[in-house]
Amino acid sequence: MWSMVGLIGGLVLLIVLTMRGMNLFIAAPLCALLVAVFSELPLFPQLVNEGQANLVGNYMAGFSGFVQSWYLMFLLGAIFGKVMEDSGAADSVSKWIVDKIGIKHAALAVVVACAVLTYGGVSLFVVAFSVYPMAVSLFKQANLPRRFIPAALAFGSVTFTMTSAGSPEIQNWIPIEYLKTSPYAGWEVSLIVAVFMAVFGYWWLKRMITKAVARGEGFVVREGDPEQSNRVLPHPAAGVIPLVVVLIVSFVFHDSLKQSALIVALLGGVIAVYVLNRKYFKNFGNALSEGTLGALLALGNTAAVVGFGGVAKAVPAFSLVVETITNIPGSPLIGSAIAVSVIAGMTGSASGGQAIALPLIAPHYLDMGVNPEALHRVVSISSGALDSLPHNGYVVTTIRAICGETHQDAYNPVGALTVIVPLLGCALAVILFSFGIGI
Repeated sequence: MWSMVGLIGGLVLLIVLTMRGMNLFIAAPLCALLVAVFSELPLFPQLVNEGQANLVGNYMAGFSGFVQSWYLMFLLGAIFGKVMEDSGAADSVSKWIVDKIGIKHAALAVVVACAVLTYGGVSLFVVAFSVYPMAVSLFKQANLPRRFIPAALAFGSVTFTMTSAGSPEIQNWIPIEYLKTSPYAGWEVSLIVAVFMAVFGYWWLKRMITKAVARGEGFVVREGDPEQSNRVLPHPAAGVIPLVVVLIVSFVFHDSLKQSALIVALLGGVIAVYVLNRKYFKNFGNALSEGTLGALLALGNTAAVVGFGGVAKAVPAFSLVVETITNIPGSPLIGSAIAVSVIAGMTGSASGGQAIALPLIAPHYLDMGVNPEALHRVVSISSGALDSLPHNGYVVTTIRAICGETHQDAYNPVGALTVIVPLLGCALAVILFSFGIGI
């Protein structure tokens, strides 16, 4: 009983501390300590026999294991995004989309710009930084409440693109290691679900904004708002081609290199950006440095919550939760969706949730004869739901650091679009797979 109290209490505390702005590098170990104390888990490796669970050992094993597995992907992904930004290629693509869609559909323009960049392999954080200045300009001209900008950015980045078939984002690649599938697993169902999430989510976003405007809300100008620069940008095609290179290379090399194909694909994207846009760079060397630092921060934040999960899964309560979830009557796909979503919610990370959940549930469900492609797609989509609770690193960064909003003002629409919409999309995927579609 006390173990369960500690597990739930640690998660709740992690959410509270994150919403109050505490650094995840501090909050995650602190909450892991709470979980360990309530479960009477020894604190140090020196207090137990070799191989036995303890707070420091399990936390650092989870932390370092995630870094070891995903460092190069995070590094090249962040560098790719940063060179796209520094060369103006990301801005060029975004501006072209915005110009085509227009002020009347300001929110849609922001969503589409984020979606194109995300599906092309640009880091989620870089997408938000890149599109935000244009979002401010659009919302200002359309006189829309700026508190919905984080929702538009997040919806276009972490829902119908991040976990879809073919996406170069790691949330679509982690299951490959455990299920021996491809990034295009279950693509037929993925396409249907992506269209549903995109259409329904945008309808909901538009409805929320319309209601707010009807109540008298409008755009409020703030000192320090970013302004559109007059720098010369490359042709939009020079920004689109590197995105296509990432997608094509990942497809070509997947069979031979499996997960490592993403490393080659992102490296190819970086080279393509440089070759096509080298005369537009502000400072290529600085972009590499900033990309590296950004990768370390994003990787560290995710690894910090994976470390929390490493402690959480060592306590008796976690085993009870997993056993209960994996024995839910009915479709194994439902059980897998619930398991991954709950663990992703506990860790505040889709990638972290998958990294913790899949080693535990993949063998169980594969032994039961569950179709690996269906399992891949359901796991991927479900990981992108409860992970977006208030303590999620991307949510905190987008709302507070990038957009300068508070959780109180901006989180409700973000939560609606990044938690509820993916949950509905996951339910649709389970139904479609249950009818044999895409299997």
